[in-house]
Formats: sequence, C-alpha cells, structure tokens
Amino acid sequence: MHISVPWSSSSVKYFYYMKKALFSQFGASIDTLEAVIRLCPDEQWDREHNIWYTAFHTIFFLDYYLTPDQGNFAPPLPFDLSEFEDRMPARVYQQDELLEYINHCRAKCRKFLDRSDESLLNERWVNASGTMNFSIFEICLYNMRHVQHHAAQINQDLRRSANVAAKWIRASAHELDV
Repeated sequence: MHISVPWSSSSVKYFYYMKKALFSQFGASIDTLEAVIRLCPDEQWDREHNIWYTAFHTIFFLDYYLTPDQGNFAPPLPFDLSEFEDRMPARVYQQDELLEYINHCRAKCRKFLDRSDESLLNERWVNASGTMNFSIFEICLYNMRHVQHHAAQINQDLRRSANVAAKWIRASAHELDV
C-alpha cells in the first residue's frame, strides 16, 4: 500500500521523534541480541541448540533487511550467502565474529534510518521474489520483530541450559543522530 503524506513543519517534527523512537527500540532489540551472545558460555555456543547458528541467522537477516538494494546484498567477510542457499555455513562462527557483525549492522541501521521522512513511508523494500513488499518503515518493524524473536529464543535456551539470562533492555544504549 502506498501512502502519500502532505509535509508540514509539524509532520517533520513528528518524524524526527518517530525515527529516534524507532531506533531506540530497534537498537534495544539489537542490544538484546548482543547481550545474549556475550552471555553465552563457551560450552553452550555449539551444542544441541546451535546458539551460534541462531545468532548468525538473525544477524544475517538483520543485515539483509537493512539493504535497500537487495540485488547487491553481500554480508561482510567471513560470512557467506548460505542462508539463501538452504545450507549451514561451512564452519561455526565465533562470538567475536558475530559481535563485529552486529556492530556492522547497528551502523547500517543508523544509515538506513538516516533518510528523508517521506521516504520512510513512500519508498518500498521488495525482496527478489516479490513475496515481501513493505514500506521502509514497515521493514524496520518486521526486522525488529525478527531480531527480538530470536534474541528471546537464545535467551530462553541459555536460561534452560546454563541458568543464565540477559536482562530486559528498555531502550538502546546507542543514539540515532538525526
């Protein structure tokens, strides 16, 4: 659905606060994923729940959904496109590698939201198959839900298997410069 929005000084001010709030909560989801990765004991990283893989899958799609031109999507090295090829990655990715990938995505999220207010509603994010067709604003919400879902899944696995869990993060510790 395409929405055309008339712009005024009050709508610009509204979008300023909306983008700050969106990044605060989106960033909190990213921060939660980072917290559960940091919290995971080494002996749990590559066990029955494949915490490393759930973390990688989440970060990979965080990165992909933050890519305006999906045809040019390529994750940073050492990561590959295994998620699109219906196969496991060639090796287990380590915590420090995935933490670096999260930082890459956090910066990409800032850039993704650093666009005109009108484009948040009027530009489209459409995947190659056309099965996902969202406004930029909606793909951000979709992406945030995906990250939070898997961060909670990892947190629950850690609580059950290692008796540790990340605390609730109310808002991102990082700011959006708008």
